[in-house]
Amino acid sequence: MAETEKTVGRNGIQVIARAAAILRVLREDSAGMSLGQIAERVGLPRSTVQRIIGALQEERLVISSGGGGSIRLGPEITALSEAAHYSVVEECRMILSDLSQSLGETADLSVLRGRGMIFLDQVAGTHRLRAVSSVGDVFPLTSTANGRAALALLDRPLAQKLTMAEWRDRDREGDWPAFSAMLDQVAQDGVAFDEDQHTPGISAVGAAFRDLRGEIHAISVPIPSHRFKTKRTRCVEALTEALTRIDQQPAP
Repeated sequence: MAETEKTVGRNGIQVIARAAAILRVLREDSAGMSLGQIAERVGLPRSTVQRIIGALQEERLVISSGGGGSIRLGPEITALSEAAHYSVVEECRMILSDLSQSLGETADLSVLRGRGMIFLDQVAGTHRLRAVSSVGDVFPLTSTANGRAALALLDRPLAQKLTMAEWRDRDREGDWPAFSAMLDQVAQDGVAFDEDQHTPGISAVGAAFRDLRGEIHAISVPIPSHRFKTKRTRCVEALTEALTRIDQQPAP
């Protein structure tokens, strides 16, 4: 291959990677962002972002409000997503069942929506005393294992925005530097914990992942706190194994 063809190929791959980075940033903020905000988040010159946004607009992958205002994901993204016919609930059902059976505890699947975690599916544990929530329940982000795991996957500016908003809504004073350090540890370890922070007497471990559409989901295992102390290590191992199975699942 000629040197010019190699250069063009490398440049083409770079453009695709940059476009993907821009789309991921826009995915995290449904209200839209300005060119300057996008450029800052992806670490690219504004002029470069403007050129890529122009190309994405032509394909209806992004749209902007009148007068060159906020940029947000376009209708073609939704069409492509729907065409995949992908159901994370169906894909994770057996994994939840195996996780619950191996631990004898409840296993939950939730999704990050706005400022909360919405429960999508659950397999109840076998103990008479067990932690059970209803599908459709909305749990907070900052005090739950699944919420903290989801926050750890976000860019820190967005994680901080959601965290501070929740603290304000709940009239709480929080220590963002300490909370951010905790999220860094969660990102490193792959699991998050809630030890009586959300519900007294209930502890949980959770881990988050992105599905094929890029949405953030979490699997969590809530356990009465008196059992959690002795099962903590086993729960982490089982949950890590479950996330590995999700990562290895072939695309539909």
